[in-house]
Amino acid sequence: VQLQASGGGLVQAGGSLRLSCAASGSIFSMYTMTWYRQAPGKQRELVARITNSGSTNYAESVKGRFTISRDNAKNTVYLQMNSLKPEDTAVYSCNANRGVISSWGQGTLVTVSS
Repeated sequence: VQLQASGGGLVQAGGSLRLSCAASGSIFSMYTMTWYRQAPGKQRELVARITNSGSTNYAESVKGRFTISRDNAKNTVYLQMNSLKPEDTAVYSCNANRGVISSWGQGTLVTVSS
């Protein structure tokens, strides 16, 4: 599966952004989709995950602010990010996983100004 992430940008603290990750080339609905982020000088961390059955889990730091969703008809996973904080600044990447198959999209930069 090929992934294309979009939706990043510059936003003020307290603002919102919605990231999208469009997939092509395989049966999207069968994949677990995960958003990761990597801030400068830090390790990559899991932000949110949604399974093929729709179960979700979130990093503690984003619970209550971020929402992951998927539209299997559009082969797209979304990350709605509200109440953004400067510490959310990072490159956000999406991952598709199904068993031993793991694909990554290119990252999209989110910058939150204080």
